[in-house]
Amino acid sequence: MDAKTMFKLSYGLFVLTAKDEKHNGCITNTAIQVTSEPNRISFAVNKSNYTHDQVKKTGIFTISVISEAADFELFKHFGFQSGRDVDKFDGFTDYKEAANGTRIITKGTNAFISGKVIQTVDLGTHTLFIADVTDMEVLSDTPSATYTYYQSNIKPKPAPKTEEKTGKVVWRCKICGYEYEGEELPADFVCPICKHPASDFERVEL
Repeated sequence: MDAKTMFKLSYGLFVLTAKDEKHNGCITNTAIQVTSEPNRISFAVNKSNYTHDQVKKTGIFTISVISEAADFELFKHFGFQSGRDVDKFDGFTDYKEAANGTRIITKGTNAFISGKVIQTVDLGTHTLFIADVTDMEVLSDTPSATYTYYQSNIKPKPAPKTEEKTGKVVWRCKICGYEYEGEELPADFVCPICKHPASDFERVEL
């Protein structure tokens, strides 16, 4: 099977924010409306994310829809570091308070949806949250950023290969660019940055 087939699925990118002892957020790509009456959405979050634990505990969240105006810094800020280690909102000012007490990202986004979790489904590595929408608003007319748009226009391109070969082999994450050095990548390897599995890595000879 060709693992790249999954990249042909069309989906957006979002900043999921929550609040327990502190405000926090992470990048997700799984938010979708599941019913209109009542208005409900679902989204999945990796269990290793601190935001996952906050949503699981409080049941309250906001999803900010990332737009084509976003830059890579937004993804680095909310996707490439853990809220367990840093305060992601320390010095970050591009937000406003949602009615439910969580935070709406206002730069590089075009809408937000706040909600209350009504059901969870254990998916092994992830939890699927199903929630009632409690508030929502359009913030701009800029088109939403799809995963394909992110790959083509936001994610930095790898440095061009030099003519001189070093003989070094790395496995590069196709999602965030993290590099694992070694001839073989363990089958159960998970990217320490974006939490994607070994199937999302490509072998690169330097």
